[in-house]
This record gives sequence, C-alpha cells and structure tokens, in this order.
Amino acid sequence: MPQSRRKAANLSLDSELVSQARELNVNISRAAEEGIARAIKSERERLWLLENAEAIAEANADVAKHGLPLAKYRQF
Repeated sequence: MPQSRRKAANLSLDSELVSQARELNVNISRAAEEGIARAIKSERERLWLLENAEAIAEANADVAKHGLPLAKYRQF
C-alpha cells in the first residue's frame, strides 16, 4: 500500500480482538487500514459487476451461441 497522508479516526473494536492483537504485537491501525482497503476493493468489484451485468450477460450469450471468436487458433 503506498504511503499517503494519515488521518486520525475513532473506531470501536471488539475488545477481545484488540487484546489478541496487542498480545501478538499486531499494528491495530495498519490492520484496520488493510481491512478497510480490502472491503473497498470488494465493494468496488461488486458494484462494477452490477453495473456491467447486462454487457457480461450479452457477451456470455454471444459466446454460447457462436463460440469463442478465436477458438480455431487455440492450441489446447
């Protein structure tokens, strides 16, 4: 993850998770940041699939009907 400006944020976390993280010397801020980054990526992917569902369905239907456009060049 590239370095960027940091902003303080207040989070409420499960106390047992915080205890375990401290016992294991896990950087809680960094772990939370990485988890938030994964959640953002996942949500963006989900939204992209929703926004493009019609085009994906049309492309899949075209392949089902006509086959892959360059299938004759496949060597496997």
